Amino acid sequence: MEVLLDTCGLRTVKVLLLLHLFFAKATADCPKPQTRGDVVLTDNALLMNTFPKGVDVTIECANGFVKDSGSGFITCIDDNWTEPDLTCKKKDCGLPPIRPNMSFNTSAGTLFGAVIKVICDKGFQVSGSSFKQCYALGWVGKAKCEIVTCEIPEKLTKGKSSWDSQDEPMYGEIIQYVCEDGYTLIGKKNTKCSETGEYDSPPPTCEEKFIGVTAKAITTTEMVTPTPKPAAQDSSATPTALRDKTVRTSTTAAVGGGRENVTAEGKATTTVTSMTSSSFQDKPGEAVDTNQDVGHMPVIISVIFVSLAVCIMALFLHKFLLKRKGSANGTAPIY
Repeated sequence: MEVLLDTCGLRTVKVLLLLHLFFAKATADCPKPQTRGDVVLTDNALLMNTFPKGVDVTIECANGFVKDSGSGFITCIDDNWTEPDLTCKKKDCGLPPIRPNMSFNTSAGTLFGAVIKVICDKGFQVSGSSFKQCYALGWVGKAKCEIVTCEIPEKLTKGKSSWDSQDEPMYGEIIQYVCEDGYTLIGKKNTKCSETGEYDSPPPTCEEKFIGVTAKAITTTEMVTPTPKPAAQDSSATPTALRDKTVRTSTTAAVGGGRENVTAEGKATTTVTSMTSSSFQDKPGEAVDTNQDVGHMPVIISVIFVSLAVCIMALFLHKFLLKRKGSANGTAPIY
């Protein structure tokens, strides 16, 4: 019985000793270290399951941060970790590599996490991402600036353009247009590919030249007759005088139509010389309409009147001679 009590007592003592050792060891270990945002445990430290008294654990800067100062170690002392002396700061990506016709808006900075905008020169456009972001490995976001192009010019009806390539015109290139013979260009003859990818003016058109003919004729005739000097009268002859007739004809013809007008003006002067009776006197500078009949009628009338006058004068002269002859013979005239 006594032996049984001794055996149970020994077992109890052993259990108590084991519990004491266990609790003593547990209280001597440190808990898993806790880190802040810019500092983390290294891979080796993450693989450790226990952290006994006096053990050292390495820490490092988090992704996107770089070491500024400090050792990077913490130690387990009296169930607590020493204060880490590691100081980290954000990584600076710096300016992105310079590319042709490209610049950046870096107003947000160039530190880790910053986002910058890609800007292309005038006449160029962004191909790819319009933004770049700073990561731990550097700038992320591929972009390049490509020159702006315009559509290939449309074919011009009854005309042609100077663009004969299968490629699209690029920014700044000028397209020239011409029309075929007999057609007029309506619009600008030059168009330029602008930075927006559009032409600075719409393409022109070719319109046919319409030429109609209209004629207007105005004829003016002017006859200028100088006044002849009076001639001595003779009963046996009819005095005549030369009279110069100058006829001036002015004709104006206007031809026009469509988009072109042609005006032609012609003047002709004709001089006519004729023999007329001096009894038919015209005023100097008198204008005579050639459309009226100015033939031999005035001459015929003048001749008739002169003939009548001569006949009357001959009759009176005959009677006077008969009377005078009768008086000489002592006879009276018979009526």
